[in-house]
Amino acid sequence: MSELVFVGTSDAFGAGGRCQSAILLRADSGSALLDCGVTTNTGLRQQGIERSEIDAILITHYHGDHFGGIPLFLLGAQFEDKRTRPLVIAGPPGIELKVRELAAAMGHPIDDRGGNFELSYQELSIGCTTSVGPVSARAFETKHDPASFPRGLVVEAGNRRIAYSGDTGWFDDLPQQVSGCDVFICECTLHKPAYAFHLDLETLEAKRGEFDCGRMLLTHLGAEMSRRRGELQIETADDGLTVVL
Repeated sequence: MSELVFVGTSDAFGAGGRCQSAILLRADSGSALLDCGVTTNTGLRQQGIERSEIDAILITHYHGDHFGGIPLFLLGAQFEDKRTRPLVIAGPPGIELKVRELAAAMGHPIDDRGGNFELSYQELSIGCTTSVGPVSARAFETKHDPASFPRGLVVEAGNRRIAYSGDTGWFDDLPQQVSGCDVFICECTLHKPAYAFHLDLETLEAKRGEFDCGRMLLTHLGAEMSRRRGELQIETADDGLTVVL
């Protein structure tokens, strides 16, 4: 059996008192974390998920609410969990350097960490399908801050396919990129159009008929969307939601 556990579903500012972006994909082959925002350690604790369960971390882009939790995840894995299982971190070009620079800036340089587990890195190139630990992932281009190297992901585990938008504004190829997926996890920061680099409910409701996918779940909810979650035509995710695939 495969399942998704939403560890963090807020925007960058913790709207609604929820954690930042992190979604656990469990499958027979292992577990992968999609994004790892700053609050991920807290979110994992709240959901009763052990860091040692996670075989791979896949990052959509270089904003703190999506990859800022990695250094403290690694610190906890080493010193609290005494981890021995390998861990792979995959993300946009330069993922290893970005993680090392962030860890050093936070006062926990990876070079000084030592460790009893193998830590490796893989780059997710646009249009390519890459095996990452227990899953395979195809990265696609999205409409977000170019300096963050944004991409969406289509992740396969067993016979299940999950699409995840990461952060993005609307672009016409989005429905095609996620076509045929069992679940599409789509960001919806805003209630109405206000910012080109983030999606909004008004646009998604107007475009819903263009999507040929299974269940659509909205995440990365900003303040207004957080207040409206659970009351909309399109389903919203909340911290702790578990979806059996």
